[in-house]
Amino acid sequence: MLPELIAALRGPQMLPFIGISLVIYLITSYLAAWHRLRHFPGPALGSFSYLWMFRAGTSGLQSERYNLNKQYNSNLIRIGPNDLITDDPEIIRRMNGARSSYGRSSWYDAMKMDPYGHCLFDLTDTAAHDRLKARLAFGYGGKENPHLERDIDDQVLSFVDLIRRKYLSSDKTGEMQPLDFARTVSYFTLDAITKIAFGAPFGYLATDSDVYGYLHGIEVSVPILTVLAEIPMLCKIALSPWVLKLFGPRKTDEVGMGKMLAVAEQRVAERFGPDAKDGQDMLGAFVRHGVTRRQCEIEVPFQIIAGADTTATAIRATMLYLATCRRAYERLQREIDNAAAEGRISSPVTAAEGRGLEYLQAVIYEGLRMQVPFSGLLMKRVPPEGDTIDGRFVPGGTRIAHNTLGLQRNTAIFGEDVDVFRPERWLDADPAQRTVMVQTTEMVFGHGRWGCLGKPVAFVELNKIYVELLRRFDFQLINAKRPWREHNANLFFQSEMWMRVTERFPGNVQG
Repeated sequence: MLPELIAALRGPQMLPFIGISLVIYLITSYLAAWHRLRHFPGPALGSFSYLWMFRAGTSGLQSERYNLNKQYNSNLIRIGPNDLITDDPEIIRRMNGARSSYGRSSWYDAMKMDPYGHCLFDLTDTAAHDRLKARLAFGYGGKENPHLERDIDDQVLSFVDLIRRKYLSSDKTGEMQPLDFARTVSYFTLDAITKIAFGAPFGYLATDSDVYGYLHGIEVSVPILTVLAEIPMLCKIALSPWVLKLFGPRKTDEVGMGKMLAVAEQRVAERFGPDAKDGQDMLGAFVRHGVTRRQCEIEVPFQIIAGADTTATAIRATMLYLATCRRAYERLQREIDNAAAEGRISSPVTAAEGRGLEYLQAVIYEGLRMQVPFSGLLMKRVPPEGDTIDGRFVPGGTRIAHNTLGLQRNTAIFGEDVDVFRPERWLDADPAQRTVMVQTTEMVFGHGRWGCLGKPVAFVELNKIYVELLRRFDFQLINAKRPWREHNANLFFQSEMWMRVTERFPGNVQG
């Protein structure tokens, strides 16, 4: 029977047989994919394919899926064959707790800044992650990096100096020098992170330019990585050795990620070998606590993207909301002026002094809530035995994503007006509710075992930058109808945020 069938298929029946077999295979695969998570609602395309995730990842409007959980009235929504998304803070805590049996999923495989090794952020081996995190943590603390706050002060003042040198407009003469706040605030955060990480800024503010083409590099590469992270098969192909050899970043590149990898290798080399230099900075702390040379080379590019781009997004968005909410803008400026007049803040303001300004804290947290710095899915993997959540069984190996922006629109936590920028909500809440609000908003930095080590550094920058800008300058959007251009793919790529900046006290210019 079998020989006759094979002989028959060698004839004109071969192509129809292959076609029918392929159709049967696809239908069977789709049915199996649908059946696995059939009890969870979600977009129809996501129930059997990655087409819905592909569309969301390539649209440039990734953050718009934040409304999914509300749309389907469920804290777990199906968005792919093996993928769910949640905006429930308790589920996120459950997945990310120090003793959780959940691990990182294949989503993290595509998050490599250096495609030839694993940094802390993309490491999926839980035990190896915990060991590396314990060593790297020393670099983010004040004891090992005693000049951290002063180093940030230097870059804040460099930002102020850049505005004064090139971008001051005049009420008296009508002269206007438009400032692209989106771009220059990236220069500030890049110089801040490179200063505290390596002991010297890369010079973005000094040159008012995209040094090494870094910003252009991530604007090109991160949207691609976003799609790869969400579609496992594409990720496996793209990160295969032959694809990386042909298309991966090279240290001989003149600009972009390849150039940044080369710069990282050069900076790290200075800390190893017979003429090694110690430093009171992050990299120095890593070396002192046994992080290998190769691991340092891998961590450096991620440090830059994690420490610069996310903080820049928070600052841009908060300044946009302040500029379009004059009541909040003037109240914050008034609090800063009063604190300075009463001697409660120095110049530059210290992080501790900033934390003592009540309305400033409300503005910082409301800005983080309104536009999260990172919109990536941060998918965790359900343990092999599966898990039961709210009475529904989730099979082992399922990927569950964070709906981080949806989490920040939780009406039970933040009130019914969650889509409105209203810092006063933080002042009106009672202490217990405010604690819940703070804990929920700080989830934009991750949570528990997988939380971001750089969160304290980000808060130091946020506590300084608004005070030092608003005590000196007035900011006005030039085009309120289109305040910026934005493309969202894990990070928020914002540009053309044109602002008119004037000196508040031109006859009394300080620092």
